[in-house]
Amino acid sequence: MKSYRKELWFNTPTRRAFINITGELEKCLAESGIKEGLLLCNAMHITASVFINDDEPGLHHDFEVFLEKLAPEKPYSQYAHNGYEDNADAHLKRTIMGREVVVAITNGKLDLGTWEQIFYGEFDGKRRKRVLVKIIGE
Repeated sequence: MKSYRKELWFNTPTRRAFINITGELEKCLAESGIKEGLLLCNAMHITASVFINDDEPGLHHDFEVFLEKLAPEKPYSQYAHNGYEDNADAHLKRTIMGREVVVAITNGKLDLGTWEQIFYGEFDGKRRKRVLVKIIGE
């Protein structure tokens, strides 16, 4: 069995962002040479997420509105965590959107559904963060 590991780095100019990383993961898969197996992709920071959904701007806006209703950024004083930081909402948003995805690899391709795309979700940006890509298989 082969194993491949790579780190992707992101530094968003805004506090929150959704970035389609499907193409980058397809490049990783091609580099790995693996034709059958699994791809794990996870955010290595507790205020960022990796998830699968549709690449549609209206939906991304809906995510933002939904998450802000569940875990509003302000007032910062509403969160016990925000003693030295102002990012408690980002921790909660990451928990809701998830840490990682696992995608089957079939015939050298990501085995995604028709509209499925893979996204990096940033909830406390403006600094460098990394995402792990681990591919195993044959």
